[in-house]
Amino acid sequence: MASPTGVRTAAVVTGIGAVSAFGWGIEALHAGLRAGATSIRPITRFDASAFPTAIAAQVPEPDRARTRGIEGWARMSLADRFAVSAAREAVARAGLPGDLSSRMAGVFFASSTGGMLESEIYYAWGRHDGIDRGPRHLLVSQQVNRPGEAVARDLSATGPVESVSSACASAALAIGLALEAVRDGEVEIALAGGADSLCRVTYAGFNALQAVDSRPCRPFRADRAGLSLGEGAAVLVIERPERAAARGARPLAVLLGAGASADAHHMTAPDPSGAGAARALALALDDAGCRPDEVGLVNAHGTGTPLNDVAEYRALVRVFGDGARSIPVLATKASVGHLLGCAGAIEAVATILALGDQRLQPVPGGGDSDPATPVRLAREATAVDCRIAVSLNLGFGGCNGALVLGRAGAEAGAERVLEERQR
Repeated sequence: MASPTGVRTAAVVTGIGAVSAFGWGIEALHAGLRAGATSIRPITRFDASAFPTAIAAQVPEPDRARTRGIEGWARMSLADRFAVSAAREAVARAGLPGDLSSRMAGVFFASSTGGMLESEIYYAWGRHDGIDRGPRHLLVSQQVNRPGEAVARDLSATGPVESVSSACASAALAIGLALEAVRDGEVEIALAGGADSLCRVTYAGFNALQAVDSRPCRPFRADRAGLSLGEGAAVLVIERPERAAARGARPLAVLLGAGASADAHHMTAPDPSGAGAARALALALDDAGCRPDEVGLVNAHGTGTPLNDVAEYRALVRVFGDGARSIPVLATKASVGHLLGCAGAIEAVATILALGDQRLQPVPGGGDSDPATPVRLAREATAVDCRIAVSLNLGFGGCNGALVLGRAGAEAGAERVLEERQR
């Protein structure tokens, strides 16, 4: 939303929640990232013996204390459960009540598979004898809008509920929509994020494309051979700074800007020049009122596929020039896998945690860097002095989304820069 001077305002992130293969909750995710660990292991969610690979970042079973009191838990899809758990945690960390009906709260959510796993289970129950024996709630879980709607119902959020399904850029785009809604005054509070679960169809598809590594993925390494799939959810609570201050909330970070673009190049392969991804990143920086040389950290899409990593590095060069070799780069997917529609949300949360720590999250995997992608990959938990970070996501079909996040307090500097531009 513009101020009287025409300056676009930043928003603050007051709460975060997550479910990942490290466990249920932010603490588990934070500990795994800080340790430079990977949660990518053999799959037990379904029988993967027929596939060329059999590893993924699978979420463990939750403890009963976490699920107690959540209405309809038994009938929720796995993705819905991830979404509701992460949203509840984010709202609690923001100091908000579990019932948001008295506030104008909106939900902006992303998913690529929704309840596809449950649809597979429904099919398996009846296929042997041709009799339809599967519970109907398994079938209706298929819709990709279900996780966001589950969050809205659980928290009584009566504002807009918008679902985004634009491949691996989905959650970054959903967070961008939430930022716009907060700026424009459409909502007082925005819950933005995504949720996806592992399923056979997705796993088979990526294996058919020969895009899955038999080892945990190793972004930007010379010996990388593909991605590793993951599952989980992540949610951000986003508000106007003055509203957060009025209720005494302490911001965890600042959401300064967002940008989106399309490659218009290929169904699955990225534009090798990186032009589309660079355009999204440049738009996000402009939206935030930030110069490229002010960015101190990049959380790359970093899938570990040969084509994606090269295209992404070229995008960074287009935006940062020679700085593309010196800016520290995180690659969260090496730790939690590729969460598809949720990737941008959990990577935004990881970026917020890094900004709060002022410390790099080591990228697991080892191996020599690829000379074609000479980024400064975070290999140790080194301290940094970083005020502004970017998180970039590239999806099938050439969808690109970029977010600019700042250390708490960075919104004042961004608005000052924008005011100077208006003069």
